[in-house]
Amino acid sequence: MSGTSQRIPGSLPDPSRDAGTSDPSLPFDHIVVVMMENHSFDNVLGALPAYGQPRADGLTFVDGKATNSNPAPDGAAADADRVYAFPLTTTQQGAHVDQSWNATRTQIDGGTMQGFVRSASSQQPMGYYTPRVLPFAYSLANTFALANRWFCSAPCQTYPNRRFLMAGTAYGDIATNGVSLQDPPPPNGTVFDNMTDHGVSWRNYFTDMPATAMIPTIIERHLDRIRPLQEFFDDCEAGTLPSVSFVDPELGIITDVGREIAKLPHMQLVGANVEQLGGSEEAPQDVAFGERWAYRVVKAVLRSPGWPRTLLIYTYDEHGGYYDHVSPPAAIAPDAIPPNLEPGDAPGGYDIYGPRVPAIVVSPYARPHAVSDTVYDHTSVLATIEAKWNLPALTYRDANAAPVWDLLDFSAPAFPNPPKLKRPRGMLRELIIDLFRQATRRVHPSGPPSVR
Repeated sequence: MSGTSQRIPGSLPDPSRDAGTSDPSLPFDHIVVVMMENHSFDNVLGALPAYGQPRADGLTFVDGKATNSNPAPDGAAADADRVYAFPLTTTQQGAHVDQSWNATRTQIDGGTMQGFVRSASSQQPMGYYTPRVLPFAYSLANTFALANRWFCSAPCQTYPNRRFLMAGTAYGDIATNGVSLQDPPPPNGTVFDNMTDHGVSWRNYFTDMPATAMIPTIIERHLDRIRPLQEFFDDCEAGTLPSVSFVDPELGIITDVGREIAKLPHMQLVGANVEQLGGSEEAPQDVAFGERWAYRVVKAVLRSPGWPRTLLIYTYDEHGGYYDHVSPPAAIAPDAIPPNLEPGDAPGGYDIYGPRVPAIVVSPYARPHAVSDTVYDHTSVLATIEAKWNLPALTYRDANAAPVWDLLDFSAPAFPNPPKLKRPRGMLRELIIDLFRQATRRVHPSGPPSVR
């Protein structure tokens, strides 16, 4: 923050109200948080300027071709000194991207954003999707309110960035590995501790294993609130969602994220299915599975009787090593805990954001087909929850993060009736499952049999 004094950890958004009291001026009672895995803004939505949203700060096109580029990797042909952003024609990803601390520092390249190809010795980071390949993502961005400047909270991998989402700090972590899962809990607790302590209802709905396991004490302390995904669909249909819902995609065991979580003893307690291959969109997963999952989740929210009082934040945890052209700005350090750097690691701290990620706010009060240039990061989710229920800040980062108000218009709902969104490609199986659920609801009022 510039020109104003910073709020401090433990401070309330509104000191005139008791902690845990809802702000009636904010016209929603439910916040739903959906965080996918490992894609940059330009990778998922970079073609938006050419497909219906000229205000989106995506790739630059001349005669239908993107002009954004990076130096070619060593050993490239002499006449191929640059790799230009190119359209991806399928949803199947390769494995030649890198989002580690050192690779991300190389990619940012002092703010030039010219190190993506070099960091992976591959052209894959320069690929981007079009509406033909990801119709749902583009439909969501073109319908509701899009954040032009939502950065991941730190220039590194999944675990530290999701720690920021849950605790406002990575408290030393820079990597996705089993070692970090043995860390003690964050010094000031998590947003889940805060909500429980102040009587705000919440649940973490998971597909195969809960992302909250990245801070294992969350499951130890709040086991009864870690629920399978089917209960999310049931709660949406019944209009009984809690105040805050974190809804996790299928993390899977083919990537570092799910493989390490699957080893935790807590997974038996929550009934996790650790044999799944993954549908969170992390490389090398097929993005189609994640897009179909997200469509079902968002559609359930749109169809819910609770829709008129619901706010959904849809985003990604980090950029996954994919190219983005916007240089991350400086950030407020969350606390005095430095990154746990090893000899040879690139120097740096938590005083800079990581690359941009897609972020869309879905709500009756979302500004339709709008774009905001306000700077956000994952602690903006915490700031939004804290503002609604007047919860104390966890760290300097969430205390001073912007809530998502610039993406909303509280004067009147633009979407009192939920709009239709384009379905992902290959949705036939999901449609059949949906029809089956509706039919069995009539036969089994208490709920249909489990369907995967």
